[in-house]
Amino acid sequence: MNKDLFGKALQDYFNNNYTEDLITSTNISGEDELPLPYLFRSYAEMPKLEQKALQLAKGKILDVGCGSGSHSLYLQEKGLTVKAIDISEGAVNVAKQRGVTQVEQKDILDETETFDTILLLMNGTGIFQKTSQVSTYLNHLKSLLTPTGQILIDSSDIKYMYEDDDGGLWIDTNANYYGELDYYLSYKGEDEEPMKWLYLDFEQLKLACEAVGLQCEKVMDGEHFDYLARINQ
Repeated sequence: MNKDLFGKALQDYFNNNYTEDLITSTNISGEDELPLPYLFRSYAEMPKLEQKALQLAKGKILDVGCGSGSHSLYLQEKGLTVKAIDISEGAVNVAKQRGVTQVEQKDILDETETFDTILLLMNGTGIFQKTSQVSTYLNHLKSLLTPTGQILIDSSDIKYMYEDDDGGLWIDTNANYYGELDYYLSYKGEDEEPMKWLYLDFEQLKLACEAVGLQCEKVMDGEHFDYLARINQ
């Protein structure tokens, strides 16, 4: 996030300078608007999958990629102890101003505390970036868990994006895993540096967890090829 356009957009919305939305696209999909109000949603406005994750959160919680802090604020209001982190300076500033009591600009790989619950929501597997890095991230997350701790993570199986009109799949079996995407973000005419973003189907996530000595169970399916999983030791 070299230009931190995501953070700029959040700050604009929070400071009542909302004039346009973020524009996202990937190497397999066209431009799509990401409405800024959605990034400030209340619990009632969240998808059922996110609501379920927040219901399951317990103990000392780490909210990874906290954005504007909506998940953390809800958990704080329930009386839970939450630490929120994000690599976006702008997001961290907004989360602080909205009332998140403990928030830091930090990459998950630089985190060292231990937690009872680690939340990775809004396609939490995205931060793994590539399948070749999944075990690195999972091993690190494992090191941050208390003995009875849990990771609550969501993602999507985006195989459907490769379907043709007849239901056939156009996936190059010689290419990288189909959920490995190049992700593009633009805001107010500026383009962010492209980044890698990973959508991981449940079976692949489960196999990756087992390979590093973690257990993985599906908690629920979402409304559009997405799912919530719980990982523990």
